[in-house]
Amino acid sequence: MIHAGAMLVAMGADAAWGWPDRIHARIGHPVTWIGRLIAALDRRWNQGTPEQRRSAGLACAFVVVLAAALPAALLQSMLPGGLVGAVLTGLLAWPLVAMRSMHEHVAAVEAPLAASDLPAARRAVSMIVGRDPSQLDTAGVTRAALESLAENSSDGIVAPLFWGALFGLPGIAAYKAINTLDSMIGHRTPRHEDFGRASALTDDVVNLIPARLTGGLFALVSGRPREALSVMRRDARAHRSPNAGWPEAALAGALGVRLSGPRIYGDRVSAEPWLNAGAPDPSPADLRRGLGLYRRAMALLAAGLALIMMI
Repeated sequence: MIHAGAMLVAMGADAAWGWPDRIHARIGHPVTWIGRLIAALDRRWNQGTPEQRRSAGLACAFVVVLAAALPAALLQSMLPGGLVGAVLTGLLAWPLVAMRSMHEHVAAVEAPLAASDLPAARRAVSMIVGRDPSQLDTAGVTRAALESLAENSSDGIVAPLFWGALFGLPGIAAYKAINTLDSMIGHRTPRHEDFGRASALTDDVVNLIPARLTGGLFALVSGRPREALSVMRRDARAHRSPNAGWPEAALAGALGVRLSGPRIYGDRVSAEPWLNAGAPDPSPADLRRGLGLYRRAMALLAAGLALIMMI
């Protein structure tokens, strides 16, 4: 119950302030600290035979998660109990929740789309997706932004809060370390196919429940939960990711549009299947609706944490 209250405080602080630029300029951000450690281990340990790289990658994941979770556990053990402890824990967890920044990044795509400024929308969407935006039309940019909104709602908000509500500050810190590992080295590239394998698999496991929970939140606040849940159950497993398909399919069903589909990464085309294939492409108005649905889903998540805290 105390952990749920702490995560509610973290949500509130993030909604109110995000991560202020003046703080970032002074001390950076916990995720960047984790990222520097991962980059250093990648440079030093990612070498040798495939078997050696896999072993080194497992050791890298273990060291990084431990480096995040142990200080968090120590800090939590030093805090008082009760309401004061929950507030202090929530403030310490605050930078590990990306609710406000997610909304801002997607809104930065929606605004130029609404003004029919496709080049500006492409530049904005390039900040939140890995694909090449230069070839995307209006529907493609809108799809990319909605997919990022769905997937990052799970990875950046629901999952850290889920693990924080279960285990407090060590839980949310360990999750962010795992997710950052996956973002940096969990790719199927020649360099990281072996070294990042343990990180990618661990990220898949820790996101199993949060991804499905995120899809459920989208469906519940959509006004058409039956359709959203139906699309999620039918199409989620067709996605290349074992987890991202759940919130993306739920969002597609909730908005009555199709998402995913073929996309360009660098010099190759990835022939991804459609989610909610029979529906039309999303329009800029659908992106605005998606942001509204996102806000309602986050409000429902906050209400759930508050209910857990009070029980």
